[in-house]
Amino acid sequence: MECIVSLEGLAPSQHGQLKYAAAFIDETITDIQLETNQIRIVHASAKGNDAIEQRVRKLMERFSQGDFGFKENILFEHPVSTPYEGDIIAELTERKIIKVLEPGLFIFREPFSSLMRFLDYSFVTKVANRFSGVTEEQYPAVIHAETLNKTNHFTSFPEHIHFLTHLREDLDIIETFSQSIREAGGWKQQDQPLDLNETMPKPKFTMNPSTCYHCYEGLQNETLEGDGIVVTAISKCHRFESRNHSDFGRLLDFSMREIIFVGKPDFVKEHRLQAIEYLKELAVEWNVDSMLEIANDPFFTNDFQVKASFQRNQEMKYELRLTIPHIKKSIACSSVNFHSNTFGNAFNIKMGKRNAVTGCVGFGIERWAFAFLAQYGLDEAQWPVSFREQYHAWQQKSL
Repeated sequence: MECIVSLEGLAPSQHGQLKYAAAFIDETITDIQLETNQIRIVHASAKGNDAIEQRVRKLMERFSQGDFGFKENILFEHPVSTPYEGDIIAELTERKIIKVLEPGLFIFREPFSSLMRFLDYSFVTKVANRFSGVTEEQYPAVIHAETLNKTNHFTSFPEHIHFLTHLREDLDIIETFSQSIREAGGWKQQDQPLDLNETMPKPKFTMNPSTCYHCYEGLQNETLEGDGIVVTAISKCHRFESRNHSDFGRLLDFSMREIIFVGKPDFVKEHRLQAIEYLKELAVEWNVDSMLEIANDPFFTNDFQVKASFQRNQEMKYELRLTIPHIKKSIACSSVNFHSNTFGNAFNIKMGKRNAVTGCVGFGIERWAFAFLAQYGLDEAQWPVSFREQYHAWQQKSL
């Protein structure tokens, strides 16, 4: 079935947000297309078109309330005429450099995997290590659900969460499960007779959606000395984004390098401003077609307008976006964030008698690699001289 809904009354700047959120209104949706002032949704819902339209209009109301609007506010631009305009993902797939397991879930092979390692090395040496006293930490890929609760992730981004659980510690349940799989001839996703309430406990953990959360969890109930600390870490992050995983660079499982600032307000704000300058320098040095703009997180819940407006008005989030010539769009590859004392309060991180404030800089490793190759292709002779020389020097050092 097709459900077509007019977008009259919704600002064009919010059409993309609506398309993203619409993927979550019904699990039978197979396609969503934005057309001239309307949205077309293909689905197989037993509830029919009326129910789909009602949910679309509910989202439209959410995104159109208040004096907001996604006004473009570009702080920096580095326009470049890049040599490659092909479909880089199609080329990488055809050449078996990436293996697509399903939308948003890839296996990366050489040379893409080397490019990812080089990018992470560069973000550490060119950005993180420029901050005095920076230390490196390593985090698990899973996180306590209680920790996510303290970050308000459940109320801001509930659609992203991958819950983790396991079979109950019950010999009968474990043996019955194993026997049922054996008799069925193997795991069959659609035919599993599992009663999750009976066979699995409530989740204690989820997959980690953001690198910096572990840093705050690790500092819980601590009092920091001096003006603050700088920590860097890379971890695997996981966000379920439904049909949106078919969008360029929107992965289910991805690598996020972060530089995290925790301390007094002036310390965090000054380090954040430095990080912005380092990002701009990197974009120019590597000659990537890019821009830095004020942004907001894609809050999913009913208080979208309040949270997004606050972020933008206070300039709490900047994104460095790299152009993808083939689709004539850009994607966010890095973000620079200021959280005020949200996480300092949540985790009782102290600076003297006051709670700490926090900020972070994030680098999506796969996104940077995809975006760079989308502009310059796999032929290294076409790469910017500075990038190519640094990449080859890193390769020699890594041998």
